[in-house]
Amino acid sequence: MSAEENKKTKAGEQAQGRAEEVRAPAASAQADTPDPMESLAKLAAENANLQDQLLRRAAEFENFRKRAAREREETVARASQRLVENLLPVLDSFDSAFAHQAQTPGEQQILAGVRGTFHQFMGILAGEGLEIVPGVGEDFDPAVHEATAVVGGGHGRLVVAEELRRGYTLKGRLLRPAMVVVGSRDAQPAGENGE
Repeated sequence: MSAEENKKTKAGEQAQGRAEEVRAPAASAQADTPDPMESLAKLAAENANLQDQLLRRAAEFENFRKRAAREREETVARASQRLVENLLPVLDSFDSAFAHQAQTPGEQQILAGVRGTFHQFMGILAGEGLEIVPGVGEDFDPAVHEATAVVGGGHGRLVVAEELRRGYTLKGRLLRPAMVVVGSRDAQPAGENGE
C-alpha cells in the first residue's frame, strides 16, 4: 500500500472510530432513558398514593372536629347538671312552702309570690332541659321512681299513690328519682306534694 492509501485507511478508521464513539453514548443514553409509559405508571401510582393520604388526613381532621365538638357539649352538659343538682334542695324548699296552708290574707299573698317565683324559676330550668318526673296516678316505674312504702297490699298493677319528694330529669337523664308510695291501681290514697 502506498503512503497515500495508508493515510486514507487511517483517516477512514479514525472517522469510523469517532462515529462509533458518538453512537455508543447515544445507545447508552437510550438505554438509560426510561420508557415514557413506565414513567407515566410510576407518576400515576404516586398520585394515587398522595390522594389516598390526603383523603385520610381529611377524614382524620373531620373526626377530630366532631370529637372536639362532642367533648365541648359534654363539658357544658356536665356543668349544667352540677348546677341543677345543687339547686334541687331549693326546689324541695319550694315544695315545702306549697305544702303549707295559708291561714291569713298576708300568708296567701306571700304564698302567691312564692308560687310566681317558683314558676319563673322552673321556666328557666325547663329551658335548660329540666323536667319533673311524673308522679301521683302514674304507673310505677322503678327507673324513675323510688318506692319507700306500699299501700293496699301491692297486688296487681302498681301506681304511684303518693309523692314524698319530686324526681327530676335533665335532658332525658335522671337526676334524682321521685320518692313515692306505691299502691295497686284500685287502692290509691289521695295526696301529692307540691304544685
